[in-house]
Order: sequence, then structure tokens, then C-alpha cells
Amino acid sequence: MNSTTALFYVFSAVLLGASFGVITARSTVHAALYLVLAFFSAACVWMLLKAEFLAIALVLVYVGAVMVLFLFVVMMLDINTDSFRQNFWKHFPLAGIVGALIALEMTLVLRGGFDLGVAQPMPADVAAVPNTKALGIEIYTDYLYPLQLAAVLLLVAIIAAIALTLRERKDSRHLDPSQQVRVKKADRVRIVKMAPEVDTPSAAADAPKEGA
Repeated sequence: MNSTTALFYVFSAVLLGASFGVITARSTVHAALYLVLAFFSAACVWMLLKAEFLAIALVLVYVGAVMVLFLFVVMMLDINTDSFRQNFWKHFPLAGIVGALIALEMTLVLRGGFDLGVAQPMPADVAAVPNTKALGIEIYTDYLYPLQLAAVLLLVAIIAAIALTLRERKDSRHLDPSQQVRVKKADRVRIVKMAPEVDTPSAAADAPKEGA
């Protein structure tokens, strides 16, 4: 076993341990940090598989942007997770069965991809193409329609998130964007002219002082 294989097993073990920590951590902040560790481990595995672009994209997009947003939201909301764990062991058998079925389905689907048989040498023209260029060619030629479908699904998710955010709720202030767009300067600031007021001297001030 060479060093690359040893590093692959090390990073894979860390990835599995971090993934298990995500679902078993009692604190949401700790779960998010475990997820960051899982992303880093997955990026290291992709680096060993010579998929540098995917590894860097995973670190920059998920670790650098998405997980920072997750941590910010979790720390701002201060969610009480004790209520979520009350019936954990009650639903654990059903969750275990569903997880086992999903793992079995993924194994059946991905088994054909790992059954390579006799390894064929890579053509010289394919080996000379960088993996970023090869990924772009595959996405925008063979997988163009799935890419467009994923873009439509993301657009629908964004519109749904905006619609859920803009709905009127009793526990939050609702702002109508149409009214904000139609607002004018006179609606925000009103200048009122008032006559100057001069304080008249009081009677106590006009009276002569004693002993003067």
C-alpha cells in the first residue's frame, strides 16, 4: 500500500467520523463545525483523485460561503434543540430502516461505476486536457439538459423562499415592496414653518431684589 492509498483511507475515515458527528452532535454549532470538517475531508479525497477543480470549488463555495452562512444563522437564531430530541429514539428504528434502504439503493446504482474490470490506458488527447476544461465540455455537451433542469429547480426554490419570506406574519413586521418603490420625498420628510417663539421674562425676574 503506497502513501496515496494510505491518505485516501485516512481522509475517508475522517469523513465518515465527521458525518456521524453531524447527526449526533447535541449542539447545532458543533454539528456545523463537523460538517466543515467533512467538506474538507471530501475535498482532500477529490485532490487525491486528481479532481482539483472540484476540491477547490467545494472549499470555496461550501466551506467559505455556505457554512459561514449556516453558522451565522444558527448563532443568530439560538434554536433550542432539546425539543427536537424528545422523540429521537422513538423514531430511530424507522429512520434506520429508511437509511439502510437508501444506502442499498445507492450501492446498486453506483456498483456499475466501480466495476471497471481491466484498466484501459487513458488516450493521450484526453490526458492532455485539464480536468476543468474536461468538466466544462462534459457539462455543456452531454449533460446540458440536466444542467438546465437543475437551474430551473434552483430558480423555483429561490422564488419559493422569497414568497415564504414576504408573507405576512403576526410575529414580524411586513414591508410591502410596491409601497416602498412608490414612495416620494414628501412622504418621508415634511418641512413645517413655525413662527419663532420668544420667552417673556417672568414676574419673579422683574421684581427688585431685596436689599438693593
